[in-house]
Amino acid sequence: MDRSKKMAAGLTGLASMLWLGLTAAVAANQRRLVFNPTLEREVKSPRSSGHRTRPVVLRAKDGTRPAGWLMTPVIPGPRPAVLYFGGRSEEVSWVARDAGKLFPNMTVLAMNYRGYGDSQGIPAEIHMIEDGALLYDWLATRGQVDPQRIAVVGRSLGSGVAVQVARERPAHSVVLITPYDSILAIAKRRFRVMPIEYMLRHRFESIKYAPMLKAPTYVLRAASDDVVPHFHTDLLVAKLGALVADEVVPDSDHMTIPYLQATHDMVAGFLTRQFSAPVTPAAAAAVADAVANATPPVETTAAAPDLALATK
Repeated sequence: MDRSKKMAAGLTGLASMLWLGLTAAVAANQRRLVFNPTLEREVKSPRSSGHRTRPVVLRAKDGTRPAGWLMTPVIPGPRPAVLYFGGRSEEVSWVARDAGKLFPNMTVLAMNYRGYGDSQGIPAEIHMIEDGALLYDWLATRGQVDPQRIAVVGRSLGSGVAVQVARERPAHSVVLITPYDSILAIAKRRFRVMPIEYMLRHRFESIKYAPMLKAPTYVLRAASDDVVPHFHTDLLVAKLGALVADEVVPDSDHMTIPYLQATHDMVAGFLTRQFSAPVTPAAAAAVADAVANATPPVETTAAAPDLALATK
């Protein structure tokens, strides 16, 4: 073999080693690529001006304790409820602060994912979906909640959680803020030369479940979004089974959209209109069946077989 061929073979071998090394690094660090836990509270003393606010700590089936806030309207009686799921880097104390504007006259439960804020554990797609379903069940069995009117709201990464929870539970309405078709699809575009489909475990493939959603669904996009390009939202919207509206929040980007007054007004308006509509007999029957088959969590610090609630 002449010198040029040896050099070419050597460069090819080096490139292969670099590719394998980079592939191994991505596979080993994929949790860091998908999740970016924020530990510090965004709001030091979160409290909704329109709700009674209290911190809660949950105990999941495996003993892990996620933490967050429950906000209950001041006026008593069964109320519509909202279950909120945050983004990749989002600590949800800000929801307790802004709930009066985003979710007026609605009970709100905003819990940090495992590993975020004060929550114990390590984030993973499977835990987010399992915990989300249990949170829905807990809300549905609370006395101050109308179980026929529970909405799920998810932002960015949380839109994937909201879609899967709404598929597994009879959600009344769904709000998706800067949603995507799948994390797998976004990762494949970002890491084009890698076999990412064989490496990524946390895929959040919302596009698979979108046709199965029966709840009226509202999509909000940022005017400028370099994290979830509109192309990825377009693919999801085309598959949604019960899309009501697909709108853009003016003068927003991926990071600012949840805090804007326009977003608050649009989300509050959609949910208020949806909650004021009559519940169909089929939806009421589905909710009744879900509540009957749920294992209500126990409000105690003692061990419970499924989920226990304790005041912080």
